[in-house]
Amino acid sequence: MTDNIYNQIDAVIINALKEDIGSGDVTTLSLIPEDNVSEAVFISKEDLVLAGLPFAERVFQLVDKSLKFKTLKREGSRVRAGSVAARIRGKTKSLLIAERTALNFLQRLSGIATLTSNYVKAVKGLMVKITDTRKTAPGLRFFDKYAVRTGGGNNHRCGLFDGVLIKDNHIAAAGGIGKAVKLARSKVHHLLKVEVEVKNIPELKEALTAGADVIMLDNMSVGMIKKAVSIIHSKDPAVIIEASGNINLENVRRIAETGVDMVSIGALTHSAPAVDISLEITSA
Repeated sequence: MTDNIYNQIDAVIINALKEDIGSGDVTTLSLIPEDNVSEAVFISKEDLVLAGLPFAERVFQLVDKSLKFKTLKREGSRVRAGSVAARIRGKTKSLLIAERTALNFLQRLSGIATLTSNYVKAVKGLMVKITDTRKTAPGLRFFDKYAVRTGGGNNHRCGLFDGVLIKDNHIAAAGGIGKAVKLARSKVHHLLKVEVEVKNIPELKEALTAGADVIMLDNMSVGMIKKAVSIIHSKDPAVIIEASGNINLENVRRIAETGVDMVSIGALTHSAPAVDISLEITSA
């Protein structure tokens, strides 16, 4: 990662700490002596895929550089309930002040990684990619998308800047799929792929005629997806096919078996439940 990325990460973590600490942790500062030293551990309370340990460690470093953080489980590994993921030793007050912010990152990102891993497992053996969307928590996109990758998934666009995705409102504003694709081709870098979202077979055929590089099949039934894949393969096998909308763990394999290249799932980041991880002081 570049220095700029590290600076952006620190900025988010510092803001999270400021949000929580405010003018000071009145409970900890009133109870814990300055020279009190403790050891604490992160314990998983359920089976999960770990994600976010580097960011949790950074939280502690930004609170108190003297804290010693030791990772005991590999980032991205699936751990059982009761596993100790990391150990931290240092001033007790620093441990307590950093606790909640570190847990917020670790619980959220591990939740995303765990859900992503479940989707990846559901399509095991098929030549299909599980991808995320831009439906991330405001200000946390880098972290959310990191967690998707850690869980074995793939990132779709990181933002509006790194790919053309022509959706229904773009089509309406531009005056149709053909016009939208033509305008995009004339104005964006030639190496950027042009993707078009379609909701039915007529729109699909229009997107193919317009020369879309990627076609997103949005909210289609499994039967319609199969038909769409067949049409695309017969017209232009080089076109990348994406399925999106109303996808869950129960139907994702059936959708993947239709022959699409990728399945994008907003729920990976907007609906993943935070997992249960606790920080427990083991010695003082």
